[in-house]
Amino acid sequence: MIDALELSALATEIAEEAGALARTRRREGVRLAATKSTLADIVTEADREVEALIRERLRAARPADGFLGEESGAAAGDSGITWVVDPIDGTVNYAYGIPAYNVSIAAVSGPPEPDAWEALAAAVHAPAVGETFSAARGHGAWSDGVRLAVTAVTDAGALLATGFGYDPATHDGDLATVRRVMPIARDLRRMGSAALDLAYVAAGRLDGYFERGLKPWDHAAGALLVQEAGGRVSRIDRESPRPFLIAGGVTVHDRLRDILDEEKP
Repeated sequence: MIDALELSALATEIAEEAGALARTRRREGVRLAATKSTLADIVTEADREVEALIRERLRAARPADGFLGEESGAAAGDSGITWVVDPIDGTVNYAYGIPAYNVSIAAVSGPPEPDAWEALAAAVHAPAVGETFSAARGHGAWSDGVRLAVTAVTDAGALLATGFGYDPATHDGDLATVRRVMPIARDLRRMGSAALDLAYVAAGRLDGYFERGLKPWDHAAGALLVQEAGGRVSRIDRESPRPFLIAGGVTVHDRLRDILDEEKP
């Protein structure tokens, strides 16, 4: 029988060790290793080193599990469990010395596809600020011993977060999306780290979050945090190359979905 609490504890332990390495490498100076989809979409040597550490620790603890990482790709396992990992979510922030970056680790059952898996455990660790958010399916979401809860809607409007794609060709569409959403917003935040945005929704620091074009490792851990904190997460326009992820308390999520479900890429 799968113990989600054990998986969550393992994810948390490894995320904190990996975060310590990322923070050390940040102090030593960031070295860019490559660009990916565009010149703005970078990967550092630390991304690769941190993912290698996570993969090694998971292999030692649970050798039969699968792995899906941003930097090193996928490896099938025999246990039915796959670890979905973003070693440094918010790499541009990391490269510039902005503290909004994190290590994101999730354990999921089923195929390593967001629409087919069931998330079991999650850890999002922000080493620059010393915070860890964790969740186990059916056991809530937590940070520093405090159970997390999404916010209820207020008359003042929702504090929302979003992100933009790296491809300049998508920016006009992303800005048009913001214009559609602003009538229900108190204000908008754009931190550059999807996992932290989702963790902050779970912690009640944001009321909702929406973004197009996320990869599985961007949201695997954060989505479970939101759900275990009493919120709702959905993916819409899934046939598009850039589907939407929407998260928030139930009312905010549903308002965002009503607005964005009509939008075409």
